[in-house]
Amino acid sequence: MLLFLSILFVVLTAIIMLTQKALGVIIPPEKLGKAQRKLLYVDIILIAGMVLGFTKLHGTTAGGIILQVATMLFMAQIVYDWLALAYVVVKYLKKKLFEVPENPQRRRFLKGAAVLPAAAVAVSAYGGLIERHQTVVRHFQVPVENIPDDIKGLSVVQLSDIHLGAFMGLEELDRLLKEASAIGGDILAITGDLFDDNRINYKAAKMVDNYAECFKYGIYFCWGNHEHLRGIPAIDIAIEGTRIKKLDNSFDMVAGEALPVYIAGVDYPIERKQFDFLKEKYTELALKEIPSNSVKILLAHHPDFIDSAAKYNTNLVLTGHTHGGQLGLFGIPLVPPVFKYLRGMYHVGNTMGYVHSGNGSWFPFRFGCPPEIAVFTLVEK
Repeated sequence: MLLFLSILFVVLTAIIMLTQKALGVIIPPEKLGKAQRKLLYVDIILIAGMVLGFTKLHGTTAGGIILQVATMLFMAQIVYDWLALAYVVVKYLKKKLFEVPENPQRRRFLKGAAVLPAAAVAVSAYGGLIERHQTVVRHFQVPVENIPDDIKGLSVVQLSDIHLGAFMGLEELDRLLKEASAIGGDILAITGDLFDDNRINYKAAKMVDNYAECFKYGIYFCWGNHEHLRGIPAIDIAIEGTRIKKLDNSFDMVAGEALPVYIAGVDYPIERKQFDFLKEKYTELALKEIPSNSVKILLAHHPDFIDSAAKYNTNLVLTGHTHGGQLGLFGIPLVPPVFKYLRGMYHVGNTMGYVHSGNGSWFPFRFGCPPEIAVFTLVEK
């Protein structure tokens, strides 16, 4: 948590500094200093609120509201900074390329730029209040050579990174499960970070259990890093007695005779210094004993497992963790390349690896990256 808050502080400080500079695009010099001070006071209050929201008020309604408001206001500043930069560049190019004389009436320039904060607020409101609630359904085909009729058409519905808590309550979970079950899939796969609030874990587990009969071969689940953060023992108790099939470096045969379908799952390597070693070890434990003449599907929270699973000729690897970056434009993620696999489908040899965009979030904002339900169907190659 300390590392996360430190990174957050650095990012927010950079946003504040950029916005202070960008205010000069819409505010005349004689009023700029006063406006900068006022915005700085507001930003300091927002940062204090975010710290409280992620610590003492985490998981509470008040904490959720504070984080929602602070996130939207900071995102509005980010959007404004980019729009202000684009506005200045366009003005400069227009002047140089078309030899437009300098306008002595700066107020006209400011009046034209005044639309920028309004546009920034509109984008922020859309991402914070609308898109993050607009779940999309994406369908994918998984080709299998010489697929027998008894498994042809078998489908897996994937959810991931639901993050139950301040931004995703039990009512939202119920709606999501209802939408997922209406698809008619044979298996529901939840690839980690479902349980993120110990106060509602038990109710959440029972709610997921209520939908077990909607999926012919049941509901499968693997651990994410947030289950480790909240405490595996407590979540284990919540899951106990339900029909949620936890795959912890293990596998299960779900269907098929001539060509059986196995679904496996791995734990999340929570020890950062041993991540690579544990990733390989967990993959081995989950996949090594599965017969080669089979269809293998691996559930893993972290997308790096795509590479390790490919070594075992796994047909399909379903992952999450990245939330798809939560920000995008024309399908292109607008975040630094922190992860090798960030969003969507990847191919490593004969292995298909999918990185789910997530259903919830740890900061309540999505733009160009809506939450999703992903559906994978076995078909003839």
